[in-house]
Amino acid sequence: MTSTDSAKPPAKDPWDLPDVSGYVVGVLGGTGPQGKGLAFRLARAGQKVIIGSRAAERARAAAEELGHGIEGADNAECARRSDIVIVAVPWDGHGDTLTALREELAGKLVVDCVNPLGFDKKGAYALRPEEGSAAEQAAALLPDSRVTAAFHHLSAVLLTDPETDRIETDVMVLGEVRADVEIVQALAGRIPGMRGVYAGRLRNAHQVEALVANLISVNRRYKAHAGLRVTDV
Repeated sequence: MTSTDSAKPPAKDPWDLPDVSGYVVGVLGGTGPQGKGLAFRLARAGQKVIIGSRAAERARAAAEELGHGIEGADNAECARRSDIVIVAVPWDGHGDTLTALREELAGKLVVDCVNPLGFDKKGAYALRPEEGSAAEQAAALLPDSRVTAAFHHLSAVLLTDPETDRIETDVMVLGEVRADVEIVQALAGRIPGMRGVYAGRLRNAHQVEALVANLISVNRRYKAHAGLRVTDV
C-alpha cells in the first residue's frame, strides 16, 4: 500500500452545512413569544412553517397574524406534518406535551429550546431537571426521535419585531449526531445575522439552558436584548 493509498481524507469543513430550505418546520408552542418569533423569522427567510398549539384555533389565529405563509394546527398535526419540530413550550408543560406527542414525533428531528427557570424576588435562576436538562428530558421521553437543542438565547422582543431585519447572535447547537446538528446549524443560519455553532453533546445542555438566567439579568440591568457571540470560530 502506498502512502497515497493510506492517506486520510481531508477533514470536513465545519462550516460546510446542508441545504435545509426544503424542510417543513413545526413549532410546538408557536403561540408563545419565543415560538411565535422563531416561526416568524424562519418563514420570513423562506422556510415552510407550521405553528402548533393545544388549541388549533389559537394556532390558526397566530398564523394569520404572522403571515408569510405560516399555517396553524393543533400540536399533533403540527408534529405529523413537519420534518423538523422546534419545542418552544413553557417548561411546566414540557414533559406532558412531549409524552403526549411521542408517536407523532417518532422519526422527527426535534430541536428543544426550552429553558427550565424559576423566578423569585432576586430574579431568574436555573432549575435542574431530574434528567439533567430540558433537552435530556426530551431525549428520554422521545426515544424514537432525533433530539437536539438550540435557540435558547434569543430575545423574543427582537424575534417578533418586524422592523428588525437582522439579529446579530450565535445559536449554540447541541446534539449526539453530527448530521442532525448541522441541519439545525443551517436552519439557524437561514435567519439573517444568526450563526449556528456546535456546542457539544446533550449532556452539556444544562449550562446552555441555565445561561438564560444570566442574560435576563443583563437585559434588566442594561435595558437590552442581549445575545451571544462566540469568538475565533
